[in-house]
Amino acid sequence: MRIWILVAAAVCVSEASATVVRLQAARDNTIFEENGDFSNGIGTGLFAGETSVGQKRRGLIAFDLTGIPAGSVINSARLTLRMSRTATGSEPVSLHFALASWGEGTSNSDTMGGGGGALATPGDATWSHRFYEGGTWTTPGGDFRATPSAVAAVAGIAFYNWSGTDVIADIQQWVNAPDSNNGWFIIGNEATNQTAKRFDTREVATLANRPVLEVDYTVPAPGILGVLGLGVLAASRRRRNAGPFRA
Repeated sequence: MRIWILVAAAVCVSEASATVVRLQAARDNTIFEENGDFSNGIGTGLFAGETSVGQKRRGLIAFDLTGIPAGSVINSARLTLRMSRTATGSEPVSLHFALASWGEGTSNSDTMGGGGGALATPGDATWSHRFYEGGTWTTPGGDFRATPSAVAAVAGIAFYNWSGTDVIADIQQWVNAPDSNNGWFIIGNEATNQTAKRFDTREVATLANRPVLEVDYTVPAPGILGVLGLGVLAASRRRRNAGPFRA
């Protein structure tokens, strides 16, 4: 009996293994400092940084993590974006944990080059609104943690990655508390003019160029004490079913 319990526990522990998923963005958007009624919900460009005249653009992105089982442990995570247009050299672009929910409507500024924004539609995030024309940000420009979760130096047209312990911590929180999953703000260099970068969104035609979040996670096996408890319970049931002991 004791051997059976130990073997069951060992098998259970050995079954805990890592799983890797590659997730497409659930929504993304850009907000524009100069106009609280502008957005780019379904446009193919997500913008971060400042224009040549010092107008800020901030991107927003979120992923659906409900496919990762509750209780999972996040081992590693990496966000990959393709930067598709720039007017400058290397600039820092950072991820910031979003503190409030926001939306993606049907605004589309592609016909105007993307970077100027378009009139928001119902549900869009804007510089003023989390959901146009409903809930507003506590602070115009968005509610987010000041300390970045990750920073990458973004130069020429290429794919760029954001990862690290704080990105892991963000995703772990979202898995543990799904209601807190509001994604990230993507913020460029806002210290000087003409730093804006354009990234491909989930709407671009080329699938390989869309944003991807790669997550490596483990679903812990049941604890050895739980297995021991099940073994003891099974043994006690067998003793009861066997009737009184006879010499």
